[in-house]
Order: sequence, then C-alpha cells, then structure tokens
Amino acid sequence: MVGKALETLCAFANTRGGTLALGLEDRAKAQGMERLHGLAENPEAVDELRRKTLTHLLPAVEGLRWLRVACRLRNGTDDHILLLIVPQSPKVHSILDDGTWTRLDASNREMTASEITELSYQRGVISAESEPVAVPFDLLETDTWRRFAASRGFLSGDIADRLYRIGLAKRIGGELQPVRAAVLLFADEPGGLLAAQQTRADVRIFHYRGHRIEPGAIPNLLKPPKTISGSVPLQIAHASAYVLDELATGLTLAASGFKMVHRYPERVIKEAMTNAVIHRDYRLNRDIQIRIFDNRIEIESPGLFPGTITPANIGKAGSFARNPLIARNLREFPEPPNVDAGEGVRMMFAEMRAADLFRPFFNERREAQPSVIVILHNEERPPVWEQVRDWIDRNGPLANSDLCRITEVDTLKASKMLKRWVEQGVPLKDDSGGKRNTVYLKPTLAQPALDWDGSLSSDPENESGQSQQTLTKQRIAYIFIIRPGGSGRLAGLLGI
Repeated sequence: MVGKALETLCAFANTRGGTLALGLEDRAKAQGMERLHGLAENPEAVDELRRKTLTHLLPAVEGLRWLRVACRLRNGTDDHILLLIVPQSPKVHSILDDGTWTRLDASNREMTASEITELSYQRGVISAESEPVAVPFDLLETDTWRRFAASRGFLSGDIADRLYRIGLAKRIGGELQPVRAAVLLFADEPGGLLAAQQTRADVRIFHYRGHRIEPGAIPNLLKPPKTISGSVPLQIAHASAYVLDELATGLTLAASGFKMVHRYPERVIKEAMTNAVIHRDYRLNRDIQIRIFDNRIEIESPGLFPGTITPANIGKAGSFARNPLIARNLREFPEPPNVDAGEGVRMMFAEMRAADLFRPFFNERREAQPSVIVILHNEERPPVWEQVRDWIDRNGPLANSDLCRITEVDTLKASKMLKRWVEQGVPLKDDSGGKRNTVYLKPTLAQPALDWDGSLSSDPENESGQSQQTLTKQRIAYIFIIRPGGSGRLAGLLGI
C-alpha cells in the first residue's frame, strides 16, 4: 500500500493537487466513525512513505505538508490519522521504475508518452521556443538584430556564434541552427518562416460594432481585420499602437444613445499585449486574437496558463515564464516592452482600479483550441460592488432581496443593477432553482464558463482559486496502509 500511496501522491502533483488521508478506511468498506483505524497499527509504513517521497519521486515534489490529526479511533483508543496535503506542482513527476501518473475522479492512471509530453509543455517544463528550426541565419540578421546586438555590446563574431553563446542556437549534426525564439525575436516575418513547422506567430485584431459577435452572412465588423506581423518587439509595439489608435477614434453610440469613450489606461493595454505575445504557446497553429467591442477588449492568446498559474491566483502568484528565452532576451532591447520583474499583472489591477474600472478578468478555454483570455471592461466599477463582493464572501450566493438590504434600493433598481453586472460578467446568475429563487455568485463559486457576450467566470482577487467544496473525489484519497475509522471534529473535516 506504500506503493499505492506514492502513486496517488504522484498523480495529485501531476493533476491539481489533493489530500491523501492515511489511517482512514475506504467508504465502500466502512461508514462514519468505523472508518478511523489510526496510524498505530503500522507506523513503519508511514516512515517508508516519507522516505520514498524523497528518494523515489523524480523530481521530488516540493511543498508537501504532513498533518497529524488527533482523534479517537473506532475501538475507543486515542491516536492520529495523517493528512498528506499535496500541492499542484509546476513540474511533471514520475516514480522511480514505476511510471508517471495522473488522477481521475476516484483512481489513478499511468500516463502515455504523448500525455507526458503534452503536460510538460502545459506546465512550461519544456517550451517550443527552445526547439531548433531550419531557418538560415542570414534571415535573422535584420535591423531588429542589429539594435539588439548594439544594446548587448556584440562588437565582433558572426550572428550564428553570438546566438549560440546566448542560448538562441543549438548544434545539430555538427551545424548550428537557430532556435524558434531567435526567429521570433529577430526575423522580419517569423510567421512566414515558421509556417513550415505548422505554427503561427502573428496577431489578428478585430473591431466589432456592439457588445458581441453577431452570427450571420455579414459580420458586425467596423472594418476588415488587421494582421500584425514582424519580430516579437515590433509586434508588441505595433499591436499596442494600432489598438490605442482604434480606441482613440472608435467613438460609438451606446444603447442609451450617448457616445461611449474608451478610457482604458494605456499601460494596461500595452501590458496585456506584451503578456499575450511573450507567454503564448508557440506550438499551436493559431494567431493571437484581439477583439475590440463597445464595452470591452478581449485578448486571446494560444495555450493555457503555464505552471500553477490559474485565473484565480494570477494576481498573487507572481510570474511564470512559459518562454524564458524570449522574456530574458526581450528585456535586453533598447526600450524593452517588458521589465520582467513579475509585477505586470498586479500593475494592471492597480491601474484599472485607479481608473475606477473593473479589474482585468482572466480565464482559460480548455476545449480543442486551448487559450488564455483577458478581458478589459470599459465600464465604471460601481462602488457598491465592493460591498456586494464582501457580502458574498461572508454569506454565499446573493439574492435580489439581499442587494435591496445592502444598497437600500427597491427591487426594480436592484434587478437592473444585477442585470447590468451579469452582462459585464460579474456576478454569475444561477436560476436553476426557478425564477423566484434566482441567486448570484462570484465567478469563483461557480464552474468556469465563457460566453462570447463577455461573461467570464474568473476572479483574480480570490486567494484560494477553489470553489467552496475543496475536498472533491478528485482531490482526496483514502489509503488504509494503516486501516481507518472517524470522530468528532475530524469527521466533520473529512465529511464522514
């Protein structure tokens, strides 16, 4: 059973983390307090598991917490059970001579080689930017390269040698080849050069009339889509300038008949563009898409969040570079678009708050074409929303009557406020209990969802990034290395 526990620990780390309860019988074999057997029957198994977590997991899982919980066992004696809390890891873990595991709803499954590779890309353990590509070096000797070389003080040596020395070229079969990051950083048309690799590297900008994409034979575009190509630093500069120009001239009539003026902080626009270009997954055959609506901007970047970054913790988790070669070398340009200090997202939150706008909303699409989407709302954040957020944090789902009491407004006005917030993506409406029992939740209290009218289900201000029910079947396993049972406070904790 030590092997089974180690397998589960590995699976948790490779999935979304979880809690392993040692000394607790499986639900199918006992109920209630009869499940508590404690650790005393086999303390050697616990010692062996502790040892193997250090010697048999490759690489070792960091951040494990071993929590001993005192309890009264099924036989009336006092003892402990052990809760092993496993965080989601930014790495991919295997067991020595025993494979790589992932977690299903109630069991573990050994991963295939292709699944391990995919997870390694998703976690940022490996990146497409470091793969060599068959592109001649003379196509990289551009004005962009010359500006970079002058800034770095490269006064001698050819471009191939210089790129090799800074990790942007590799020796393949005795010859040097540039890696993908070098093509993206310096080529005039990286998208065209990388097309042979079945990948894309451009930015597409769409400016729509209204608040959503209208299906039909004639799209509701204000003008033809704009394609931004070029090296990474030029893409960031040109895409940011184009969007800011569109916002400066893009006055449109709102439903009320008044002209809407886009007033996003310029630093936020540039940071969102920079993040999309630097952190996108360059394996995927998709361009970055920027969609401008009357009430918001959406920036969609191919690939999921790397490492342990989630829509809920991105405001506090710091930086995790999917493409460290691009990020590290981009900051060496004169007037670099990125400072690479890990503070960009927090700056976006602060700037939007200072402008009395909703904070940026982050979410992931995990369907056939995975992507990260950032939404910047062009609508003022009502001060009462702070009170509503606090109320939901303390009490749970909000009803219309609750909003009436909080804001001291009548039912009709409360309904209008809630309708407007739902259209903006905060909060989410739950009418599964019928119209009379409709309630509203903060996005993190519901399942992730995305609707093309701009409703997103992420809240970067939530610290845990989890729903109220954190001990799901996927995240807790009962191992009876030391056979189990349950009582009192512990029974409540484990739901037994």
